[in-house]
Amino acid sequence: MFLQTIGLLGVIAIVFAESGLFIGFFLPGDSLLFTAGFLASQHIFPIVWLMIGCTMAAIVGDNVGYALGHRMGKKIFTREESFFFHKNHLTRAKVFYERYGAKTIVFARFIPVVRSFAPIMAGVGNMHYKTFLYYNIVGGALWAAGSTGLGYALGSIIPGASHYFFPIVILVIILSFLPPIIHILKNKSERRAAWRWVKKFFMQS
Repeated sequence: MFLQTIGLLGVIAIVFAESGLFIGFFLPGDSLLFTAGFLASQHIFPIVWLMIGCTMAAIVGDNVGYALGHRMGKKIFTREESFFFHKNHLTRAKVFYERYGAKTIVFARFIPVVRSFAPIMAGVGNMHYKTFLYYNIVGGALWAAGSTGLGYALGSIIPGASHYFFPIVILVIILSFLPPIIHILKNKSERRAAWRWVKKFFMQS
């Protein structure tokens, strides 16, 4: 089991990367947190330290993203594209940020891709840091502690939950990837961009 191999610190590191680094957009944050919480119900992870560690990693990660955005400013839009960084992701976060303002920092926690770029856009937009920090703490706690807590609760109340572990995890992974997949399928430019990067990736391999 991958999560058992990387351990508690590995889970926390992935949460930090998804929250504050460009590479975080492809990491399965929702399913990771839920699965870790489920494993905690089976006494593989200590639930208290899992919830505290993941919440802190989410908050600190967003702070790093904010700092990157604040330092780079609008220059970030001229950054050269790569497999890990695509302007469409940044633009999507920008539209989301302009629509919801500071609340984006909370809402974005539950939306793959936008989650990784929202704090960067807050930095680019020079959101007042105290305002950002408030929503960052609220969003980080709701997402990290809430997702792990939900996995823990489900694992605790289902009799013989360990026997259904893999079907439940697969279902959660599928559900967590559905929103971005649907978005790509509905958006013609996103489909073209995704196909272009897939071909580029395999041609370089």
